[in-house]
Amino acid sequence: MRVDYDLLAKTIAALTEGETDHVALMATIACEVHHSDARFDWTGFYRVTTPELLKIGPYQGGHGCLTIPFSRGVCGAAARSGETQLVPDVDAFADHIACASSTRSELVIPVFGGTQNLIAVFDIDSNQPDAFDTNDATALTAILKQAFASS
Repeated sequence: MRVDYDLLAKTIAALTEGETDHVALMATIACEVHHSDARFDWTGFYRVTTPELLKIGPYQGGHGCLTIPFSRGVCGAAARSGETQLVPDVDAFADHIACASSTRSELVIPVFGGTQNLIAVFDIDSNQPDAFDTNDATALTAILKQAFASS
């Protein structure tokens, strides 16, 4: 069964109402999204900590890479371009970083704070090929915008 994005958005909004701390928001969102759909094997954030560098933030699932430069991988491409990356086959992505060998497809969404500065990327990995579509990207982008709008 696929995630009910309307219910997920309402749940996250209720749990995070009034919260402005980025780590608290990230931890809650990662948990709720991860447990909403069996396709989601690794769900979490990579935070912008210095120019051109992402460091692991709150996540659910197995271990992740600790640091990712903007110049590498799917997360780096999302951070560098400011655009969502929908990758149906990670092996076909020229510069994919294999943090987990089981990952087959990936969705990475840039996360902007209230001042529209890039604060993180939200990364979801699946062990299924072509697990994500534009509906997933659109719904999750709206959830992230809502959650981080006033942070």
